[in-house]
Amino acid sequence: MTSAPDRTPASGPVRIGNCSGFYGDRMSAMREMLTGGDLDYLTGDYLAELTMLILGRDRMKNPDRGYAKTFLRQLEECLGEARDRGVRIVANAGGLNPAGLAAAVRTLADTLGIAVTVAHVEGDDLLPRADALGLGSPLTANAYLGAWGIVDCLQSGADIVVTGRVTDASVIVGPAAAHFGWEPTDYDRIAGAVAAGHVIECGTQATGGNFSFFTELADLTHPGFPIAEIDADGSSTITKHSGTGGAVTVDTVTAQLLYEIGGARYANPDATLRVDSITLSGDGPDRVRLSGVTGEAPPPSLKVSLNSLGGFRNEVTFVLTGLDIEAKAALVRSQLENSLAATPAELDWTLARTDHPDADTEQTASALLRCVVRDPDPNTVGRQFSSAAVELALASYPGFTSTAPPGDSQVYGVFTAAYVPAEEVPHVAVHADGSRTDIPIAVDTADPAEVPAPAPPPPPAEGPTRRLPLGTIAGARSGDKGGSANVGVWVRTPEAYAWLVHTLTVDLLRELLPEAKNLPVTRHVLPNLRAVNFVIDGILGKGVAYQARFDPQAKGLGEWLRSRHVDIPEELLS
Repeated sequence: MTSAPDRTPASGPVRIGNCSGFYGDRMSAMREMLTGGDLDYLTGDYLAELTMLILGRDRMKNPDRGYAKTFLRQLEECLGEARDRGVRIVANAGGLNPAGLAAAVRTLADTLGIAVTVAHVEGDDLLPRADALGLGSPLTANAYLGAWGIVDCLQSGADIVVTGRVTDASVIVGPAAAHFGWEPTDYDRIAGAVAAGHVIECGTQATGGNFSFFTELADLTHPGFPIAEIDADGSSTITKHSGTGGAVTVDTVTAQLLYEIGGARYANPDATLRVDSITLSGDGPDRVRLSGVTGEAPPPSLKVSLNSLGGFRNEVTFVLTGLDIEAKAALVRSQLENSLAATPAELDWTLARTDHPDADTEQTASALLRCVVRDPDPNTVGRQFSSAAVELALASYPGFTSTAPPGDSQVYGVFTAAYVPAEEVPHVAVHADGSRTDIPIAVDTADPAEVPAPAPPPPPAEGPTRRLPLGTIAGARSGDKGGSANVGVWVRTPEAYAWLVHTLTVDLLRELLPEAKNLPVTRHVLPNLRAVNFVIDGILGKGVAYQARFDPQAKGLGEWLRSRHVDIPEELLS
């Protein structure tokens, strides 16, 4: 057995790195973060709404599963390194079975001959009480817990803490609160850690990944994962290991702060972060400072992620080439719909006009016609649907072909969010010796009411404009929020913000993104970030697994918006 390292806390900030932004992220990231430089803690975010559905189906097949198996494979290679360096690990890879993952980690450590103390956090899984709580009969039902179970485990000496469904930022807030001995009512400090956690929770999205101005970065071949250096007052510096790819800039951090948020108040179980209070400033190469963060009491209710099996789906994509695209689409649509033995509950057609006139390649002369079907009966959208599509091959439009032969029906999921009073959700820290600590709920709570929009700066003086893509001067970051999506848009100068806040209204957004024309859209103004954030309700149907659009997680929605042309003042283009 290896000996335990000295854990005397160092003075100054606590260095918390992240090595996973989703289940399936870079396998080598854990080793890269451990060997790339000094860390006090290493965290990993493995869960998302879609991941919980995947783990729920895993648990249906084997009740001993339900956790992120890749975390174990990473630990097999890296546990000794983490132990030797004194780096403690906190991850939400426990998914639906944190106790099972904790036991598997202990077995792995024994096999490797490495002495580690493993604890876990549980209580988020509400499935056994779902009906009694008015949540129906879902496949999974998990409340978003906060950080204090993690704090208890770390302060009790755990080397590794695995959790189920905690908020993404909680795996960063927990180590910071444990390190500095914060109290649950230290809302400003906690909110500062929430902000830092929100920046690094998605891994390389903070270091140049999914970044609008990626062409400005010198090396994005293999971006490094981010680090938050959090101070005792909750302020922080975002950075990365020296010599790694990508970049940490005010822009990359701004982009991530806008990811999957709503308005000025960002509610978490431990504190409500005032996003409008964050001030960003450069602090040297690959270093960005977050300061001035304020927090408020958390809400009295906890969000619950509900995943259900919605039925069965299938799809086929026809390739339409050359002339008469609309007529070809109408023909095959009529033929397929009339040849189906039973009409599916949902039958959706989408024609993507990717064709160009007088194209010099066949691919650029072609459009894509996608047909998606859904039904409670797998037979209705199974082989009989696929056969009906294939049987048209010699009897339909000229040049008939498809991107791939349709197959059998597949199960699809439906995500919904619910809220339950915090007192209805147990929050338990389970230590290596089996002892259990019940984490009390927050004493003070407050519902996060909408913050009134601040008075905007005066609009720029009228002058000559040029019609150009919005992305000429603006960056964007978009993502899924259940069946909704958010699109955050920011600019780099006060002058550009004065134009943006007066120009990019809800009405203009609906004009630029016709998919949002008849949907509820809310705009939130964030002057400190020189940003406006839009939440578009219902654009993703019933969630990511429902696949309501070809970009089911809305990751490209912001880039579509940036590509749309608007009249930009020439003075902003210099």
